[in-house]
Amino acid sequence: MLRKLKQERSLKDNLLLASSTAFVAGVTNVAGVIAFLSFTSNITGHVAMLARKIVNKEHHDVMVYTLWLLLFLIGAFTANFLTKSYSKKGNYRAHAVPVYVEIVVMLIVAIYGHNYYTETQTEREMIISAMLFSMGLQNGLVSTISGGLVKTTHLTGLFTDLGGELSEYLHTGKGERSPIKQRLAVRFTILSFYLTGGIIGGLMFEAYDFRIFYFIPIILFSILYYDISEVILYRIVKVLNYPFKRKKQINPRFHGSENL
Repeated sequence: MLRKLKQERSLKDNLLLASSTAFVAGVTNVAGVIAFLSFTSNITGHVAMLARKIVNKEHHDVMVYTLWLLLFLIGAFTANFLTKSYSKKGNYRAHAVPVYVEIVVMLIVAIYGHNYYTETQTEREMIISAMLFSMGLQNGLVSTISGGLVKTTHLTGLFTDLGGELSEYLHTGKGERSPIKQRLAVRFTILSFYLTGGIIGGLMFEAYDFRIFYFIPIILFSILYYDISEVILYRIVKVLNYPFKRKKQINPRFHGSENL
């Protein structure tokens, strides 16, 4: 899910990445709306609110919304910067580091929200800041890994791409539709898992309050585990076969695992 670059990725790789990260974004956004009455996985609405606050000369809110926009930007920058910085150490490590950062941020949100949050305005603004940074980080990472195909924290661009690709599908011959079908599959997967994550996030927040944010790092750890489990299995097979000193066919599923 994380170890392959754009040109190496299969449809399955992109569907797994799209479904897991879209689900996280859906949970995060709806939980944020319920807890703080604010979107926490995208910034489209925040841009409109910033304009409104500027017109109304609400200077404190102008600074807050500007900070939120910058933190989403910084999150995307950080994801790309870390990926480039660790690229020489292997694709998996380069792509895993931003996920570890996101896990740490969301754990801080979960621990603080569950144990210390007293519903002050300052606390609300800081927690939203942390969540927007983590979503910018996630969106920047999945976009980099998939070559721009997967973006999971907002749906405006998704519906734009979906409309264009549906039109393209109708104007393309049957024998040439395979690439379009794959892109459409990714788009619909993002939409369905974002919606599912939102529904589950809303239900779970009502039942478990801020403890729901402990659930998000678990999903992110599962993304990390998916690739590392293949590495471990590959190396076990390699060690077990070594004494026989015979040539073996490496399962394509593990191809490139030794370079992670």
